[in-house]
Amino acid sequence: MKLLLDTHTFMWWDSDKTFLSPVALAACQSSANTLHLSLASVWEMQIKHQLGKLPLRGSLAEILRDHEQRNALVIEPVSRADILALSSLPAHHRDPFDRILIAQAKRGDYRLVTCDPEIGKYDVEILC
Repeated sequence: MKLLLDTHTFMWWDSDKTFLSPVALAACQSSANTLHLSLASVWEMQIKHQLGKLPLRGSLAEILRDHEQRNALVIEPVSRADILALSSLPAHHRDPFDRILIAQAKRGDYRLVTCDPEIGKYDVEILC
């Protein structure tokens, strides 16, 4: 199964796995699944870090490289089709980063690993 990690889920996976549910942790650790992170999440983390709202254990580049090597994390680009797919999403959620993750999950047949209750309002497979 292809798992698209929400930004908060990726941060928990990196810094404190105890925040992940046992189901989400098992799915992330299973070699049967692939872990994916959207460039939108990378962008969101960089912005929050620069604003002082997100402490990191090292540079974001180092963290990403570490996960790419250790966990075979795949960084997913945001495509024009992903952006245009936003027009078909209902306005349940105002967060632009979450909305692009929803569009990517739907278009790419990913299960979105998130605990955000607002995302559960969309027709997208989630794992919390």
